[in-house]
Amino acid sequence: MASNSRSDARLLGSLRSTGGKGVVRMEDRFDVDIEDLWSALTDPSRLARWYGQVEGDLRPGGEFHVHVFASGAEGMRRVEACEPRQRLLVVNPGADGLAIEVTLTANGDQTILVVEVWGTPLDALAAYGAGVQIHVEDLGDHLAGSERDDREERWDELIPAYQALAANLS
Repeated sequence: MASNSRSDARLLGSLRSTGGKGVVRMEDRFDVDIEDLWSALTDPSRLARWYGQVEGDLRPGGEFHVHVFASGAEGMRRVEACEPRQRLLVVNPGADGLAIEVTLTANGDQTILVVEVWGTPLDALAAYGAGVQIHVEDLGDHLAGSERDDREERWDELIPAYQALAANLS
C-alpha cells in the first residue's frame, strides 16, 4: 500500500463539527485499481475478511445488518446511494442519524479513498476518528494480502492524537 505503514503515528483523518454533530474525514491512497478497491468495499465475502459480517440487501434503498470486527458494533444500515466504483452512501436508519460516505478516485495505478462519517456525537468524535482510521488500515492490510494488526495496540497509538484534534474544536 502506498501509505498504510504503521511505523509512524501519521493520522489519515481530520475532525470537524457542524450543527452540533461531529464529522470524521479520512483519506488514503492504495496501490490497487479502482475495481479491486470497490470490490473490497462492496463484496460481502471480502468485507468479512477485513471489516465485519454483512448480511442483507446491499442495493440502493436496501437494508443490511452489520457486525464490525474491530469495534464489536452491530446494527442495521441502509444503502442510500451507490454509484459503482465512485461513491457509496450508507446511513444508520436509527435515531442517531449517522451517515458514512465513501468516494473513490482513480489516480494512475492507484486509487484514492475518502471516507466521511457524519453525525457522530461530539463527545465521541475522537473515538470515531481513531476507529475509522483503524478500519481504513484494516482495508489496506486486506488489499496487501496481510493480516490485520493488533487493534488495541493501534487504538492506544491513535486515540491521543485524535483526542487532541477533538479538543481543538472546542
